[in-house]
Amino acid sequence: MSTRATRSAPLRGLVAPAIALALLSASAAAPTARAAEPSPADAQRGAALMREQMSLMTPELVERARSLSPEIQKFLMRVALRHERRSDTLTLAQVMQEILADYQTIGAALAMDNGPMAADAARRVALHRLPRGGMLPYLPLDKVTNEGLGVLPAMEAAVEGSATRLAEAADKGDMAGAAQHYGTITSGCVACHAHFRGQPGASAYVPRLRR
Repeated sequence: MSTRATRSAPLRGLVAPAIALALLSASAAAPTARAAEPSPADAQRGAALMREQMSLMTPELVERARSLSPEIQKFLMRVALRHERRSDTLTLAQVMQEILADYQTIGAALAMDNGPMAADAARRVALHRLPRGGMLPYLPLDKVTNEGLGVLPAMEAAVEGSATRLAEAADKGDMAGAAQHYGTITSGCVACHAHFRGQPGASAYVPRLRR
């Protein structure tokens, strides 16, 4: 059995509340306007980035990616365009290590009333590096569907959108406001991990840890 095949009962119980909290936080913090359509030049560059990512995927994953709705495909393209730091060697786990380090730096900066430090780290979270092949190759295959990926825009708003707003608040010296955005980032991270990842390091060969 795959290590991603099942989730523990406690974790399954956390998924829906965590996603609901991220959706609520994102709707409260993010503007309601729709994302602007990319310019023709950006659309062409985004399409090239998506082709490059798919060239690294297995045929099964490519088929799933191509069957996604136009809305999800446009969202993934916007993500590829916005994140200009891309790695040819790092995996998603390694990129998440970088994000965790920046997240912890924000917390330390807030505790010490260090606005510039918090703002710098928050902007790195908002514009984090993309792993080799983009995000899709590291997700459970059964989540690469319109339903499974439909939560991504709200999670992006909760994490990356709130990180941008945290940086803006920290730049102004509004550390209390920055701390509120830090909580929204945390909610978004928890929701995303509950939806896509499950318990870190779980193994199908240790039944009590099966996800």
